[in-house]
Amino acid sequence: MPHPRVGRVGLGVAFPRLGLAMPVGLKRIYGHRHLHFITFSCYRRLPLLKTVRARDVFVRELARVRNEYGFLLVGYVVMPEHVHLLISEPRKGTPSTVLQMLKQRVSKKLRKKHRETLVGQLRLVFPEPVENLRAFWQARFYDFNVYTNRKKREKLEYMHRNPLTRGLVNHPKDWPWSSWTFNAMGKPGLVGIDIVPEMKKRKEKPKTHPLTPRVGHPIWCYWFVPGAPRSS
Repeated sequence: MPHPRVGRVGLGVAFPRLGLAMPVGLKRIYGHRHLHFITFSCYRRLPLLKTVRARDVFVRELARVRNEYGFLLVGYVVMPEHVHLLISEPRKGTPSTVLQMLKQRVSKKLRKKHRETLVGQLRLVFPEPVENLRAFWQARFYDFNVYTNRKKREKLEYMHRNPLTRGLVNHPKDWPWSSWTFNAMGKPGLVGIDIVPEMKKRKEKPKTHPLTPRVGHPIWCYWFVPGAPRSS
């Protein structure tokens, strides 16, 4: 059975193998064949993915990274300033590796364009002048292990409701940058979605009556032998 791999570092300190910064106490638990519900944001939660072009570029790079690293894509949604993914662990590397490569590739394609076109808009967002973006993505990301069918459905429904909740569309079907079309209608969307088998339910320990005699406790069991004398 594979052993879990856990990463823990302090705030602002780069993760030694992957170059990712994570907040204090944040753990990455890998190796249990769980799904991973991953959330990451654009720099300072700016709407750097607000254009159709930007979201299309992200989806194309997501498909390429999925093919290269061999993970299952169970669900996703691309919002103007953040992204949710529901993925399996990849054949190569870890989910952290996947996120590093995906962020780098999307940033490389979009960051120069945004620097040229969004400087004026950034001035309206921040009181201090912003001449250039320091980064395209926030350094940290959040990873929630999903290992039950109930949680899988819950995370998919949460993702697909995002555009509707934010008032971007009147129905999830009107936001093509998500897995709603496939999960709700079985139709292909902008990127292929993988079907994962139902997760096995954990076996519950058999419940015993509190007065059931237990093997290996002859003195305790003595009290429940019919007709046996009891000490006063």
